[in-house]
Amino acid sequence: MVRFALAVLLLSLAAAGARADEVGSFANDWTGNGLVVEAFPDPAVAGVTCHIVHFDRSVIDRLTKGNWFENPSNSAISCSQTGPITIGKIALGKKGEEIFSQRLSLFFKSMAVRRIYDQKNDTLVYVAYSRQIKDASAKMGLSTVSLYNTHAVWAMGKP
Repeated sequence: MVRFALAVLLLSLAAAGARADEVGSFANDWTGNGLVVEAFPDPAVAGVTCHIVHFDRSVIDRLTKGNWFENPSNSAISCSQTGPITIGKIALGKKGEEIFSQRLSLFFKSMAVRRIYDQKNDTLVYVAYSRQIKDASAKMGLSTVSLYNTHAVWAMGKP
């Protein structure tokens, strides 16, 4: 019972908001444009960590192309089990819920990650997408974490 209470407490604290930690970065061309790799835990699912990579424009690129205050919307995502899985209160509907958001410009552009539970296949689906007013938000990535044989603990009871 104490383990269950501790798991619920940890999940409640984590739900206050996911924050990404930079785990790597490197230049991908001679102008200094780079890629940044960040990791963040799912705030309501202990034992699942997502890694995202996104583009970071260099000063040279900003000088030659303008758009001083934004980075491209391109990103990629991969999520995996990184410990025992304990699932707190999560949205079970088809829309899922947003678990992470990061600004990519001063105004009107951000990258977000949404978690959807696929109950039929007992799988957590993570969708990274761009929220950009101009040119829609068609840039996205997908990652899944199967709960099959993971002995996942559902703090609120398995649906």
